[in-house]
Amino acid sequence: MMGWAYRWTQIMKRSKSVVLIFLTLLLPIEVKAQDPTVEFYSPLAQAWYEAGDYFEWTSTVADNDGAQVSVFYRTFGDPNNPKLLMLHGFPNSSFDYYQLIPLLQNDYHIAVLDFPGSGFSDKPLDGFSYMLEDNARLVDHFVREVIGFDDFALYTHDRGVSIGLSFLGLYLDNPNPGYTINYHFLSNSGMYLPLASLVPFQLALLDSEAGPAMIAQRRARPRLTEGDPQDVAYADIFAFNDGDSALLHVGRYLLERQVHEQRWLNNLPRSPVPVAYLWGLQDTVNPVRISQYVWMNYLNERAAPSSYWLLPMAAHYPQRESPEAVAKVVRLALEGRLPDRVNEANFMREYEASREASDAVFVGHTTVRELDFPSSIEYSLEGYRVVED
Repeated sequence: MMGWAYRWTQIMKRSKSVVLIFLTLLLPIEVKAQDPTVEFYSPLAQAWYEAGDYFEWTSTVADNDGAQVSVFYRTFGDPNNPKLLMLHGFPNSSFDYYQLIPLLQNDYHIAVLDFPGSGFSDKPLDGFSYMLEDNARLVDHFVREVIGFDDFALYTHDRGVSIGLSFLGLYLDNPNPGYTINYHFLSNSGMYLPLASLVPFQLALLDSEAGPAMIAQRRARPRLTEGDPQDVAYADIFAFNDGDSALLHVGRYLLERQVHEQRWLNNLPRSPVPVAYLWGLQDTVNPVRISQYVWMNYLNERAAPSSYWLLPMAAHYPQRESPEAVAKVVRLALEGRLPDRVNEANFMREYEASREASDAVFVGHTTVRELDFPSSIEYSLEGYRVVED
């Protein structure tokens, strides 16, 4: 009864028609109950929640035994505009994009969601496995059955990068996916774990004793109810359906990433989808050595268009720390204003001439070539000499 009561309050809150209410009550679907009694201290978080909607997802993970979860999502902008899907990372939610979206929503139709265990989505704690590949199938369902995107760009960050790479594999292996991914943005992520600098918090989540103890300590701390608006918003979101406890289960994704990261990374060189690769230069958990390695080994030599950008003022969260710079790169890419490999040097000079200090730095491809200077000066051990005709 709790599930039906919650669905009724959600429907009434969003002012659906009487017909829709009647049809919803007839549907033979078990709806997972969210926590309608959560107390908001942040107008930012409350507004994000109240403007969202839900869809049902049946997990494909064997150990989850067909469990259903309610997944929160939001859309922004005119549905007639070009489409952009944004996937969030760990330990946060779609709210991570709250500063970037306003910079793009006038020209793009944007969709975001909270993966199970995160944000305002369901967070079952009774042995539920929050698997990356299950999330990739969820994204495929979301695109086809919920928002109906048939041609869209994909923006991914952190844990969302692994989900996005797995999703890309599904797309590439399906001869008729029913949609087109027209651009692929990747941002800071531990997408190659051997080069990451994992912190004790991440490692503790993988320990059956240290993890629960750490989460218990986290839950015992007083909840933040005032202060910096962004911090209070995140506190509200973590309080929703005991998000702190869910971290213990979602955080295990590193084990799955470790096993599959090479397979997922290999989707990049075989993909025909153009890529823009953005990295916050000040990230200490996923330092720039990760992006350098991935660029050189999976993107630099591929046939499809690729660009590499460093954000000097950003650390792990470019979409929050340098949203204007990220938005500029997104627009350059989606508006077809990035150069091919032949014209990169000219683009770099022109772009740098007007680049602001906080803007992303265009790196470009690494092409090693033998130099033949058009010079009338000759070098020898004896000195420089003018070449006589």
